Amino acid sequence: MKIAFFETEPWEEEYLQSKLQGHELSFSAERIDSEHMPEAKDYDSISVFTNCRVDRAIIESLPNLKFVTTRSTGYDHIDLNALSEKNIPSYSVPSYGENTVAEFAFGLLLTISRKISISYDRIKEDGSFDLDGLQGFDLMGKTIGVVGTGRIGRHSVKIAKGFGMDVIAYDAMPNPAFETELGFKYVSLEELLGRSDVITIHVPELPSTRHLINMSNISLIKKGAILINTARGSIVETAALVKALNDGILGGAGLDVFEEEIPTKDEREFLTTGKTQGHDLLTVLQNHLLIDMPNVIITPHNAFNTREALQRILDTTIENIEGFASGSVKNLIKA
Repeated sequence: MKIAFFETEPWEEEYLQSKLQGHELSFSAERIDSEHMPEAKDYDSISVFTNCRVDRAIIESLPNLKFVTTRSTGYDHIDLNALSEKNIPSYSVPSYGENTVAEFAFGLLLTISRKISISYDRIKEDGSFDLDGLQGFDLMGKTIGVVGTGRIGRHSVKIAKGFGMDVIAYDAMPNPAFETELGFKYVSLEELLGRSDVITIHVPELPSTRHLINMSNISLIKKGAILINTARGSIVETAALVKALNDGILGGAGLDVFEEEIPTKDEREFLTTGKTQGHDLLTVLQNHLLIDMPNVIITPHNAFNTREALQRILDTTIENIEGFASGSVKNLIKA
């Protein structure tokens, strides 16, 4: 098969070439979307990453397309309806970084709770070792609310227990066995917001989770709580997040994801092309407010990014490709 990989690094290309020798492979470090179309049109398959957008325009431009595989757990960047209309299956990597992402979430939390980035900047930029304004708070004894107890959420519960935190959780589909095993308690989302000193989000992006935390319930959050989001930006309504931080409802936020990530990251191209249809310009502006807030830590969707996790992603992607070739379905995304 002729397979194109997008958003790849050189070491990934070398590894994939060594493992998929029976196929014709091409690689690009660039993303694809309706504004960045693939140059060739005869691919049997494309493999994409999170900044790509496999939309209807991409799908219709590839007449030989037989399947799509994303090197990620989330698949909100793929138009499943458009693929389904053409009976084209798509595959994901359902498990690769439960510990990886959970560890990063606690890295964000510790950065905020102990004011690590402020301390670092003070020394590097000002040469000052003054402790004024650097007092933090312990995690031990604090209540953490884990929103979503899938693979990453369950690992977050384990880490929180290691810090001596009290754990409560919300999940649309609770896992009583795990609740008993680790000794935490499932509660309603409203109760979680009201009781938690720390809220960490680990749910996928679905219609039911879009703006799960929003302008209607943001005021329920315990005053001064810290919000951590390493899941998807759309889980938290940006306007509500800005309001909560501005009004002191939230004491801080650690965000590895946010709404309208791509236009915010690539703002020059976004503005100069003039193609703003389908994007929320107000949210892009609000993202700049978040970036400038001293009690907000923003990282560039980096929670997945360890060598071990990327290796697991590639291995699962190889399994998905070989599984399709042999007729053995693995990790099929269901529309």
